[in-house]
Amino acid sequence: MTSHFFTHPLYSGQRLNLFKAGVHGVDSRIKLCGTKRKTDEASHMDTPNFLGNPMYEQDDVQAHTNAKDTTVCQDHSVSPFSTQCYLSVIDNPSSPWNLFSLSSCGPKRMKRTVSMPQTTVDTSSLLDGVNVNIRRTSSTNSLPKLRFRDHVMTYTQRYLAAEAIEDAILENRPTKNEGNVDGMHLVQLLISCAEAVACRDKAHATNLLAELRANALVFGSSFQRVASCFMQGLTDRLALVQPLGAVGLVAPATNLSSIGSEKKEEALRLVYDVCPHIQFGHFVANLTILEAFEGESFVHVVDLGMTLGLPHGQQWRGLLESLANHHGQSLRRLRITAVGTCVNRFHVIGGELEVYAQKLGVNLEFSYVESSLEKLKPEDIKTYENEVLVVNSILQLHCVVKESRGALNSVLKIIHELSPKVLVLVEQDSSHNGPFFLGRFMEALYYYSAIFDALDAMLPKYDTRRAKIEQFYFAEEIKNIVSCEGPNRVERHERVDQWRRRMSRAGFQAAPVKLVAQAKQWLAKLEICEGYTIVEEKGSLVLGWKSKPIVAASCWKC
Repeated sequence: MTSHFFTHPLYSGQRLNLFKAGVHGVDSRIKLCGTKRKTDEASHMDTPNFLGNPMYEQDDVQAHTNAKDTTVCQDHSVSPFSTQCYLSVIDNPSSPWNLFSLSSCGPKRMKRTVSMPQTTVDTSSLLDGVNVNIRRTSSTNSLPKLRFRDHVMTYTQRYLAAEAIEDAILENRPTKNEGNVDGMHLVQLLISCAEAVACRDKAHATNLLAELRANALVFGSSFQRVASCFMQGLTDRLALVQPLGAVGLVAPATNLSSIGSEKKEEALRLVYDVCPHIQFGHFVANLTILEAFEGESFVHVVDLGMTLGLPHGQQWRGLLESLANHHGQSLRRLRITAVGTCVNRFHVIGGELEVYAQKLGVNLEFSYVESSLEKLKPEDIKTYENEVLVVNSILQLHCVVKESRGALNSVLKIIHELSPKVLVLVEQDSSHNGPFFLGRFMEALYYYSAIFDALDAMLPKYDTRRAKIEQFYFAEEIKNIVSCEGPNRVERHERVDQWRRRMSRAGFQAAPVKLVAQAKQWLAKLEICEGYTIVEEKGSLVLGWKSKPIVAASCWKC
């Protein structure tokens, strides 16, 4: 038994050193003694004196009734850090920090009728692992049933657990200037608040929102700013939550947005000038359209939404310049038809484009259809024979994705009936249309955190342009995703794989976009900042920020 005891893997190499280090200040003359055990729980310690030379003060019968804690090492004490900080944690079996199951590794319960004789071990021999001399002062009939190594294993494992906890705390101890600590705290607050709102726990959600308002600063770090936008969305959703027992989760609301149209228009212009998201879509779309118009005399572009009504028709100015330079001789007429409800804005844009086209020597006919995409009819769009048709959709089709899919299928059916030569689809590449609120919340938090991180790298901290972009453009999208349900939730972004399945069911065939080299050159010429990437993914081009997809462009044919 002696040889097996000292060759136990617990006492080999580093573990023996840790055992020695676990009792700070103990010299080599340590005396280990038998341990008195309780009947109803495994042996434990709550005193800094755990090694020594105790004698049994009473027999086992009295120990069964009094069950006092074992006292060991009355001459030497362990590290005050270990005893004061961790003993209460280790001795609590329900504690999450309890890394070891003490009840399974502690000494076995034994029923004895005689007192345990005193046993004294020469410590120097014990630590060296050789020539161990054990002296007993009374009968040892019951000793073969008592495994002495179990006692030492128990205390050694406790100290190994304590040291592991201490190391983990020291490694993860926050510093005053560590921004990730605030970020993780805000993540926990946001998730807890979202769960409370989903459970209609208004009291708890209100308390969490108050803490979020104090920590989510509009001019703080990138995550503090994005947290402020999600906090606004949660506040709006909580205001619509019905009390427990009512039917439904959210009461109907017509419009939660209080941002004026002028501020939205200004924010959209800033997004176009500062961020490459929309420009990327325009670049890929124009190259695809130019390829489709190669050698054609009569061409027609149907623009769904006219890029959210972006002023001055930025996309088509670039297309007119390219057509004038490369297709001036063969092109006889270009028609552009805008589809949407922003009639006044379309009228202004059309007038500006016609003047610009006249300067370039391009024959342009501009028209518009006053209709939402859900109510669009095939006869609303006029087409002519011998005319090549292209449909352009920049950040638009996700607005008609509903739970029933009927609206999107209707729009895709109308487009398919027009038989366009190519359909250019540019959408946000993220899953914000899931059936469950918490899933959408987490996806949106991850997606917009990347966008705000990119804005943090592009614009100074107190730049008013960044505040307008975040609060008047992206915050509106976030609030719609978080606070709205039913028809009012229009920001139903989906991943490119989901769009691929939807388009295939509608009868479209994917046309691979082979423009990755040109797109990378275009991105390099912008000289915005490092971090943006362009990759080709299953025939689509994806613009991302540090490997996080932001916008995807794809092309489809009938």
